[in-house]
Amino acid sequence: MKWKQADAGMAGCAEQVLSVLEAHGHEAYWVGGCVRDELMGRPVNDMDITTSARPDEVTRLFERTVPTGIEHGTVTVLVGNYAFEVTTYRVEGSYENHRRPAEVAFVRNLSEDLRRRDFTMNAIACDRQGRIVDPYHGENDIRKGIIRCVGEARIRFQEDALRMVRCIRFASVFGYRIAFNTWKGLLLEREGIQYIALERIRAELDKMMEGPNPYLGLSLLGRSRLLEKARVPFTSSTVDASLSRIGDIPSKETAVRWALLMLACGLTGQDAGNLMRQYTFSNDAREKVEALLFLDEEVKGLSRETHLREQWVGLVLKYGKESIRRWLLLCSVLPQENRGTAADELLARGLEWMDEMRIFHLHELQIGGSDLIAISGKRGGPWV
Repeated sequence: MKWKQADAGMAGCAEQVLSVLEAHGHEAYWVGGCVRDELMGRPVNDMDITTSARPDEVTRLFERTVPTGIEHGTVTVLVGNYAFEVTTYRVEGSYENHRRPAEVAFVRNLSEDLRRRDFTMNAIACDRQGRIVDPYHGENDIRKGIIRCVGEARIRFQEDALRMVRCIRFASVFGYRIAFNTWKGLLLEREGIQYIALERIRAELDKMMEGPNPYLGLSLLGRSRLLEKARVPFTSSTVDASLSRIGDIPSKETAVRWALLMLACGLTGQDAGNLMRQYTFSNDAREKVEALLFLDEEVKGLSRETHLREQWVGLVLKYGKESIRRWLLLCSVLPQENRGTAADELLARGLEWMDEMRIFHLHELQIGGSDLIAISGKRGGPWV
């Protein structure tokens, strides 16, 4: 296999790591997401390596290393400007709270290492000569567009309940279907999601919401009732007409996509802000979504009969141009019945009215408070 989807510099440095390990008598393979993405024709952004070498042996062989997860066998090897996670073949013992192995044991056999992985498409390895090691037929599942657990699905989901969200995220981003037994195992084990930290769930949902088909992922989440177990007011009834056009919102406008989902969940701006704090969203992401929902609440209170342009200008000054632009995008994908009475006119003329504005902030005025006092002859005070 040739690395057509990876940066040439990164692939070259990764090959150096494999070459050094092999020169000292160890096995070494590329594994997991990088092999999957190359086979799928998707960009390869990082290249993980698995090896028969123990962590201490890896550390001795390379000048620049970081013990990022050495208790689980992972050493980060730095070559040039690139970092590679090099992990010793391992098997895992029992899991604690559906999220992490209580213990790991290092082994010398690649097939044992691949057996512990989540999905068949992630249990594929490739050596330096391009030979594929694929004991669970992951390449065939990639060709067929199937997400399938390695081995027994219920066991994989019991080991780490986050894998259920990852399963749906992969199906959404790749446009794949979920194998029957994998879906059945997910439904039987969905209670386990309550043990997973909210920030880990949020990271998976973020990737799904940034993907090409978030509606598919949301539909699967609704059918699985998975998020009902994770403190989110999201049910199968949430996935209705109000979300059907979420994919029409550009993926870079994730705040608008999240705002649409919050509206579908029936959340106010304050409710959405509280939920996003629990899920450890960044302040910037949370504030953008809050602004959209607060703005939407205010717009729904506007009337076309009472100086709509002047009211709109007031909202532009209050929320800023970027929030206004995002709201217009949000409103454009909402069903008619979910918009306010003024929405159609604002969609038609809102940008035009905003473009006609000369200023958006007080500091842009060419007149200040002292000028007003001088012109009026009045004493200063709150009126200024």
